[in-house]
Amino acid sequence: MNGYIYTMGAGADPGHGWTLNDPIFGRIPTLGTCVPNIRKAVVAGDFIFVVSGRVPKVQQFVVGGFEVDEKINALAAYKRFPENRLRIGETGQLEGNVMVDKDGKHHTLDEHDNFDKRIENYIVGRNAVNFDSKSEYDEARKDTLEILGDVFGRSGQRVFDIIGRHRKMDGDQVMKIISWIESIKS
Repeated sequence: MNGYIYTMGAGADPGHGWTLNDPIFGRIPTLGTCVPNIRKAVVAGDFIFVVSGRVPKVQQFVVGGFEVDEKINALAAYKRFPENRLRIGETGQLEGNVMVDKDGKHHTLDEHDNFDKRIENYIVGRNAVNFDSKSEYDEARKDTLEILGDVFGRSGQRVFDIIGRHRKMDGDQVMKIISWIESIKS
């Protein structure tokens, strides 16, 4: 088992009004448009973790992760996960992570480049572990630099100092992150 951890784009912080749209930690966790390099590399049994994006004067935190169950293409995801189709939500934010329309063409709401490279490797997950309340976000913010420093044997004042934009993990590192998330949630 391997793992990957990556940082979302600026402003993508669920504790500061951001609706998580990729990954989605729903009934079945999914990752559909972001980090095509990681989506291509993972295999069933690997884990993917995500860190909140930068918000001025706010500590980033590990939001959660999940185990990869399978990879499908975006058109199959469109059919299988109608709840994950791209749309503008009630708050005006983009929701969903299926980047194709009913004909398999690039959805007009998706602004990613390299459509042909992004339509493959839609990740369907299982065994999600993620934070989903203000108190959990606050606790995770407080501990993220310490746990990442411990997991990767590096210190820093920012998440970027420890993992950069993304990082590969071995099985022991994956288990440390899962145990830490579960300890906050319990």
